[in-house]
Amino acid sequence: MHARKYLVTRPHQSEFPSPITFKKGAALVVGEEYKGAQAWDNWFLCSTQGQQPGWVPGQLIERLGGTTGRALDDYTARELDVQEGDLLVGTRALNGWLWCERTGDSASGWVPLENLEEVQQ
Repeated sequence: MHARKYLVTRPHQSEFPSPITFKKGAALVVGEEYKGAQAWDNWFLCSTQGQQPGWVPGQLIERLGGTTGRALDDYTARELDVQEGDLLVGTRALNGWLWCERTGDSASGWVPLENLEEVQQ
């Protein structure tokens, strides 16, 4: 996906101060799949040694059997706190979320796509 510009139409505040973060190849314990009102499909609650559990896109999990998995790529579940009117550059969409960098201070993290509107260039 090419970088595109987005305007925040609804604020987002992370509820997870200690996001799960791991490198490709990390051992994962794969738990429940996300079920909720939002259409955020294919997210799994995973844990890895020494960290709080966190939500991981299914595309990044190699299932090894049962609850055992391995990371197929580097990943962080860090969410970006945004306010209405913020301008962002989005680079990777996964399962209803977009990896964004805020213009101005370069802070980055995941933002729900439903809170964004693409800005035509």
